Amino acid sequence: MEMTEQYYNHLSPHYKHIYQDWNASVKRQAVILNALIRENFGDGVKSILDAACGIGTQAIGLAEQGYRLTASDISASEIEEARQEAGKRKLEIDFEVVDMRFVWNHFGRQFDLVIACDNAIPHLLTDEDILATFEQFFQCVRPNGGCLISVRDYDHLEHGETKLYPRQVHQTNDGQILLFDYWQFEGDYYDMTTYVIEDKGEPLATTHVIQGGRYYCITTEKLEHLMSKAGFDNVKTIHDRFFQPVIVGIKPLD
Repeated sequence: MEMTEQYYNHLSPHYKHIYQDWNASVKRQAVILNALIRENFGDGVKSILDAACGIGTQAIGLAEQGYRLTASDISASEIEEARQEAGKRKLEIDFEVVDMRFVWNHFGRQFDLVIACDNAIPHLLTDEDILATFEQFFQCVRPNGGCLISVRDYDHLEHGETKLYPRQVHQTNDGQILLFDYWQFEGDYYDMTTYVIEDKGEPLATTHVIQGGRYYCITTEKLEHLMSKAGFDNVKTIHDRFFQPVIVGIKPLD
């Protein structure tokens, strides 16, 4: 996970540019997640641990929906960015730098819900590592509480040697910022390099090349199996509600 940590530390100043409008995405995602939480876990969810919060995209929106948020991430730079964004909104969120593989070891207490959204889990590169992380999540959830993750739809992703994915073009006061990703596949894995180009209309543009984003193209079926194996019941995948497939599970009472 060291390369992942470095990738997000370097990406954090540019992370908002991944979105057409980050603030709007924060609000939109929170509305959808709130509905999914109520539908799948009832109205008893008050406290949430966001175990892969990044710059706070989900944690901030859910806090604005009235939930009590504790949020952690492996990237210290992203945690600092998230803390500043929450401060602007006068939200009380406990942000800490924690590897999601060790959240129970770190926090040692239970929440009503643990989440890890925006394809965080596939940064774990083996089934064993994912299972161990789900077991940590299970420990962090009270009985009858739950787990919610979102992932890329690798079930329908065509693997290839390379792929180029455009992200966004943002107009600025003195030019534009362009983002795109370059994916290089190796079996069930791919390495993602993000390019951020600051074009001010001069002969040479400033380009930031951010490397280290490695992913495991794990299927939702396998993730369901591993979540169930960790102890969660009623595990299922929900399609066409969030911008990614959502997988949920409930911790049994006994």
